[in-house]
Amino acid sequence: MNMNTTIDQPDTGQLTRLRATALNLRRHMVTQARGKGQGYLGQGLGIADFLTVLYFDEFKARDINFSIRDRNRFYLSTGHNSIALWAAFAELGIITMESLLTYGADGSPLEMSTMEGRVPGVEMTGGSLGHGLGVAAGAAMGYQLDEFTSTIHVEISDGELQEGSTWEGANTAAAFKLDNLVCWIDCNGIQADGPIVVPIEPVAGRFAAFGWDTMEIDGNDLTQLLKATAWSRIRAGKPKAIVLRTRPGCGVKRVEARDKAHFVRIDPDEWDVLAHELELENA
Repeated sequence: MNMNTTIDQPDTGQLTRLRATALNLRRHMVTQARGKGQGYLGQGLGIADFLTVLYFDEFKARDINFSIRDRNRFYLSTGHNSIALWAAFAELGIITMESLLTYGADGSPLEMSTMEGRVPGVEMTGGSLGHGLGVAAGAAMGYQLDEFTSTIHVEISDGELQEGSTWEGANTAAAFKLDNLVCWIDCNGIQADGPIVVPIEPVAGRFAAFGWDTMEIDGNDLTQLLKATAWSRIRAGKPKAIVLRTRPGCGVKRVEARDKAHFVRIDPDEWDVLAHELELENA
């Protein structure tokens, strides 16, 4: 799918609002990770723009009213991206700002990997990796059987493309023509202990071969994300796969410059500098 479509350009006010929200999400992530010496800060910063567009533009009030059965839903397969999800939930008021300080602490519901049932709005337990697309395809099939018109969104990682269950889900979604399913693939080049080692490209081409409509965008470009969400609403008899090329640490060059790894090492005396750089780079 070419980005040069008839989809309208976002207006300046919309982009200004979303940039401010994305910055707030990044601030909340720094708050969560600060001083702990652990946490998935790099990945969270990279996916902040996507969650901003999804939760603060595409989703409406009914979609975060979790008692409504036929709402638009979002499944986060990459559970360690929870640091970004908690940031979005705090900004939405689903959880308190104060609770962010408990991220990863013993007994806190704000786990470093999502656990269904502990925080409202978490639709699935994230990980083991490779399960999210199959779960979301099942939900999308259920929506079709119930004649619900809302959309199932799911985020998966590029690392999950090395899992056979991901491709079983992709095959099933295409076979049942689940055009109410949108898969967002966070391609940041990271797997468990460093860079991706098993070839996965061309990601969009592989999904297309399985019978999906596909699009590939810069996952840190709000304009492209808004166009992609508009395109994702079009029902054409096929599920949609949107490849997000994201940059771990996006928004803080000090983090972005570190080696690609699950955990980005940040020394205790760096946190004030890191927070200051976040404000300077997003001024």
